[in-house]
Amino acid sequence: MKRLLFVAFMLFVLWKLTAGSDEVILGPGIRAEHAPLQTEVKQQKPFLFKDFHVKPLADFQLKGKILSKEHYFLGNDSELSPVDLVLGWGQMSDEAVLQSIDISQSGRWYYWTTRDFPIPRRAIETQSANMHMIPANDMVEDKIKRAKQGQIIELEGYLVRVEGNDNWYWQSSLSRDDAGSGACELIFVTQFQIIE
Repeated sequence: MKRLLFVAFMLFVLWKLTAGSDEVILGPGIRAEHAPLQTEVKQQKPFLFKDFHVKPLADFQLKGKILSKEHYFLGNDSELSPVDLVLGWGQMSDEAVLQSIDISQSGRWYYWTTRDFPIPRRAIETQSANMHMIPANDMVEDKIKRAKQGQIIELEGYLVRVEGNDNWYWQSSLSRDDAGSGACELIFVTQFQIIE
C-alpha cells in the first residue's frame, strides 16, 4: 500500500512539474479593450457536424481574457462543446478589477461574486460572458484545451443554433447585453489563437 501511495505521489509531482500552473498572471492593465464583433453571417447555409445540424446565426470575432475554464464530458452538449470559457474584455480584462471578483463555473453556468464592486454591476455583466466552444476541428480543439486561465486569446467563428435528435437544440445568444438563462454564446470556432 505504501508503495502504491508513493507511486501515486511521484506521478502527481511529475504532472505538476510538466503541466505547469493552471493560471497565467499578466498583471494589472486592460488587455482586451474592445467588445466582441458580431456581424451579419456570410455562411448562411446550415451544415452537418458530428451528426448535428448547425445553423450559423452571425459571424463572430473576439479578443478576450480567459477568466475561467471548465471541461465537460457527459451529454450531447459535451460531445459538441467539450470546453466552456468565461471571457472578459474592457474592464473585465483588467486584473486590477478582477482581483476583487470571484468567478466560478458549474453546469454550463458562470457565476461571479464580489464584496465591493470595483466597477458597476452592469459593466461586469456586459463585459464578460460564458461561451460554449464548439471546435471546428482537432487543431482548434487542442488549442482551446491548452489555453489557460489568465491568457488573452483571439477567436473567430459563428454564433450558431444546433439541432439534434428528439427535438434537442441549443442556441446562442445574439447579444452581449443580456444576463442569466439563455445569455451564453454558442460558438462554432474556426480559428483560435493564444495571444499572451
